[in-house]
Formats: sequence, structure tokens, C-alpha cells
Amino acid sequence: MPAVFIPTAMRELTSNEATVHIPGATLRELIDNLDAAYPGFKERVLDAANPHRLRPGMAAIVEGAPAAMGLRTKLEDGSEVHFLPAIA
Repeated sequence: MPAVFIPTAMRELTSNEATVHIPGATLRELIDNLDAAYPGFKERVLDAANPHRLRPGMAAIVEGAPAAMGLRTKLEDGSEVHFLPAIA
């Protein structure tokens, strides 16, 4: 299962867990499963006007690199995923 590192500003959704393990073969599936386990997650990371994209100012980092395929980025068992909001 991929390990998802939760940004500090979103940890209230995960009962302050910094890392959660959620199944998902793609970034899209992972986000759907995160939202099922932690309601409200999807609205924090996906663009409300275009739910097929991440919100402006939100990045998904998979295995240390930006998710080049967007929500279609493939994940493997043991993948590390970080959601990083923009820092102003």
C-alpha cells in the first residue's frame, strides 16, 4: 500500500496522523480512497472547477518527483506520496 504523507494543515482530517497507508493503483484512486477514509480530503486537493486536476497551488510528489502524469500517475505497493500545498 502506498504511504501518504499528510501536510500539517490537513492533519485534522486524519486525526493528526502524519502518515497513512491507503490502497491505490493511481493517484486518482488513492485520492478517492483517502476521501472515503477521511471525508473532505478530496475537496482539499482537487480543483473544484475541474476535479480531474489538483487544486492550483497543490502539488503531488510521488517517489520524490512531481506526479508527471497528474492523477493518472501509477503507484506501486510501497510508493511514497506527498501532497504539498503552496507556501506563500
